[in-house]
Amino acid sequence: MKDKIITIKDIATRAEVSTGTVDRVLHKRGRVAPKVEEKILRIIKEMEYQPNIIARALSSKKTYSVAVLIPDDAHDNYWFAPKSGIKSALKDLKKYGLSVKYYLFDPYSSQSFVEQAKLLEKDKHDAIIVTPIFHREVLPFLEKWKKANTPFVFFNTEISDFEPLSYIGQDSYQSGYLAAKLIHYGQSAPCSVLIAHFDEETSNAAHLEKKELGFKNYFQQNNLQQFDLLRVDISRPNHNTFVKQMDEVFEANPNIRGVFVTTSKAFEVAEYLTQKHIRDVKIIGYDLLPKNIHYLKQNVISFLINQNPKGQGFWALQMLADKLIFGKAVPQLKYLPLDIVTKENANYFLVEDVEHI
Repeated sequence: MKDKIITIKDIATRAEVSTGTVDRVLHKRGRVAPKVEEKILRIIKEMEYQPNIIARALSSKKTYSVAVLIPDDAHDNYWFAPKSGIKSALKDLKKYGLSVKYYLFDPYSSQSFVEQAKLLEKDKHDAIIVTPIFHREVLPFLEKWKKANTPFVFFNTEISDFEPLSYIGQDSYQSGYLAAKLIHYGQSAPCSVLIAHFDEETSNAAHLEKKELGFKNYFQQNNLQQFDLLRVDISRPNHNTFVKQMDEVFEANPNIRGVFVTTSKAFEVAEYLTQKHIRDVKIIGYDLLPKNIHYLKQNVISFLINQNPKGQGFWALQMLADKLIFGKAVPQLKYLPLDIVTKENANYFLVEDVEHI
């Protein structure tokens, strides 16, 4: 039908049955004569009936509790953005009986993650949002949630083996591949390129391994053997240790002309290069942290890849709501765009607007 909203009463009138009979057919409950059921289903199709899911959800008194197991932004302010995205989604969803409880862990401590995951399990929740940055530690919990039929959603880090309800974030492999292409762009002379991992046990961080693999494969697949790919795992117990480690890397490899920072810490390398007066080194990193934007606008960082952390949080909660409240099918993968941010277009991405989510 055209613009008119079709109701159960309209279907009942046309089928010459009661609204109760139509309701039983729609919800497959109770007994209805086969011929009557066939007639009602045909009319439903002809009239293009769509159930008013939103009205039904609003009238329902059912409540839904969602646990959010994510890093505490007090330790790393990158995590403020996804938490903000979750809060933005909750503004529209709480009227349907949805509530959220946060379990915040130290992103540099696997023990903290395990402690918060155990606290989560003591409470009863209908669904879980988790950032599984500690691969080994999260696996036993995923097994439990899977057996309990508790739906869970990943964002930021993808672990495909456990088939979450949905994963929201970037394709880490492709983002690494893109970073390599940006490093290579305009760099025709042979040189060394540094892959820098910050503050994480890379073997226990699937998303970082995928970024590195994508980065390396770009050079291999394009037969760019003239580029020497180096790797450094940077741990910063204090600033002096970090500087010493970077000094050793650059003194041993004076031909470094590109640095790929696999986390949001590109500003750390930018700050080091600025203090050491090292120029002509292209830095590619992630995320629109204030310090990253500062060095981007100073031309010290060449490109940032926006991982849209606010959008990741927003869509994580929205996906669960679509499943729990509205009964919709949700995509198992929701890859967000690989936005390349430059000095010239950075301000556009900094606009706080849900449309950009």
